[in-house]
Amino acid sequence: MSWLLVAGVVLSTVACDLLQSWEMKRHGGLAARVFARWPILLSVVFMAVSFFCLLELLKREDLSFAVPATAASLVVETLLARVLLKENVRTARWAGAALVACGVALLSK
Repeated sequence: MSWLLVAGVVLSTVACDLLQSWEMKRHGGLAARVFARWPILLSVVFMAVSFFCLLELLKREDLSFAVPATAASLVVETLLARVLLKENVRTARWAGAALVACGVALLSK
């Protein structure tokens, strides 16, 4: 169950961050206009899902497991930033994402 909660935090965080980045790059501008757009509103929903999954995870697991395990969102976000948002991800960032992935893998042992 703990890994399911980790997946909930990771996937909802990734969805939130991708939607925010995509919408701000498309429209940017004043906050009043931004909050009227559906991608930003949906990102807030995903942010809430992430928060409540993290709270539940913290009830079940130690902080020393929960926070590093949810860092997997950095790996997924780096990959999706390149694929979906067409961002230029430099080698140093790929290396950082790989190190985070190694750390998350160590937690699963």
